[in-house]
Amino acid sequence: MTLRLSDFDFHLPDELIAQEPLARRDRSKLMHVAADGAIDHGEFSRLPTLLSEGDLVVVNDTLVYPARLFGRRSSGGAVEVLLIRDLGRGRWEILAKPGKKLREGATLTFGDGRLEARVVARDPLELEFSFEGEWDAVLEALGLTPLPPYIRSEASESQLRERYQTVYASARGSIAAPTAGLHFTAETFAAFEDRGVAVAKLTHHVGYATFAPMRTETIAEHRMGVERYEISTETAAYLRSARRVVAVGTTTVRALESAAAHDFSPGWHETDLFITPGFEFRVIGGLVTNFHLPKSTLLLLVSALGGVEEIRRAYLAAVAARYRFYSFGDAMLVYPARNGVRGI
Repeated sequence: MTLRLSDFDFHLPDELIAQEPLARRDRSKLMHVAADGAIDHGEFSRLPTLLSEGDLVVVNDTLVYPARLFGRRSSGGAVEVLLIRDLGRGRWEILAKPGKKLREGATLTFGDGRLEARVVARDPLELEFSFEGEWDAVLEALGLTPLPPYIRSEASESQLRERYQTVYASARGSIAAPTAGLHFTAETFAAFEDRGVAVAKLTHHVGYATFAPMRTETIAEHRMGVERYEISTETAAYLRSARRVVAVGTTTVRALESAAAHDFSPGWHETDLFITPGFEFRVIGGLVTNFHLPKSTLLLLVSALGGVEEIRRAYLAAVAARYRFYSFGDAMLVYPARNGVRGI
């Protein structure tokens, strides 16, 4: 059966889109979708009690950088830039508003002239920056947290830099947070240790490929962009001997399933893996994830793991129970469908 994008649509009331993080990370809701499809509700802090001794939890330790810049075009008009990919030597692939007004050769100014840029390519858009000092220091001073466009947070920039970041983030390189990890606290990890649940880290830098909208009704026609991930020697050893692997976030899933193809070879690798219903999982025994946008690659991945009808039912239950959706929203724990892909 041909998968259609419209099959993965659902109605979400605007008021359920979380605009602010909770005061405490682990006080978010956690929906537990059991292996038999049964659904129960609780608080995220109970996650360790749902796992077992010998389980391996794998998290993505990527760190979000302040990738959004506001500046002026040479005409005086405002421009918003999102840094997508570092091309080296001061050049970046970007998204921009208004992108159509940026002609090749045009110049942009940010921060009263502290940072300047010239448009050097149109498709995709590329800028070449000029500045004095260290790039990271300039970006820290002028850049803003790249919140998704559906969030209208009233938090200060300093607050957002802390809350739109996991507590274990350490490897700078993402333009979006691996949001399933935003619920975790030091107490979560202490509880894992008490239960004999191991924790391993990998790095998967979240780029535009993760959240790029799907523009084809036929799902098979969509192509994921390339993103980079790293598996350490220590994590590879954990993965080869783990009883059950519980991934935190869809980026972790994509990295692990990609890495399995070459026996978790340590080092940096690239992936354009697009996981849709029908995919045969080799690694994942459980997934902690947030509730995702309709008709998104992330929703397709979760549906591939948990079963199309099961995840559709879980999302309807989440709406009915007033769960908070998307980046600052609530979470779910889901397991692989027992009988392969269901509901297709």
